[in-house]
Formats: sequence, structure tokens, C-alpha cells
Amino acid sequence: MRTWQIGRRKRTRHLIELGGLVVKAGIVDLTNDDRAIIYGALLWIAAKLKSEGGEHARVLWVEKAKAALATARIEEPNGLRT
Repeated sequence: MRTWQIGRRKRTRHLIELGGLVVKAGIVDLTNDDRAIIYGALLWIAAKLKSEGGEHARVLWVEKAKAALATARIEEPNGLRT
């Protein structure tokens, strides 16, 4: 396989995983798959991370994600991911 093909597949997998996070967080259902709302929310997140309180938001969001993932693991003892 050529180097550019490997890079393309790696990028595609990365984008699919990011999209999966949007679905897993419930964003798609909550916005009724409205991409303008989703994009606007992502722009708001980016602005927040660039702001004075960005580091504080980053810490809070990481803690929230870790707690949610821990809860998901407890609720799914068979190890299957959703």
C-alpha cells in the first residue's frame, strides 16, 4: 500500500472516531441532526478553549468525560462499547 493511502486511511479513521463521539454524546439526537447547530456548538467550544477560562473548561470537560466513560463501563459489564 502506498504511503498516501495509509495516511488517507488513518485520517478517515480519525474523522469517523470524532463523529462517533458526537453521536455517543447524544448531540445528533438532541439537535435532530441539524449540522448548523452542531457546527455552531463546536465553534463555541473552540472559542471557549481560546478564551481566558479555556484551561479551566478543559479540566472540567476532561473530568466529565472520564466520569461518563467510567459510568458506561459499569453499566456495560460485558465490555461492549456503544
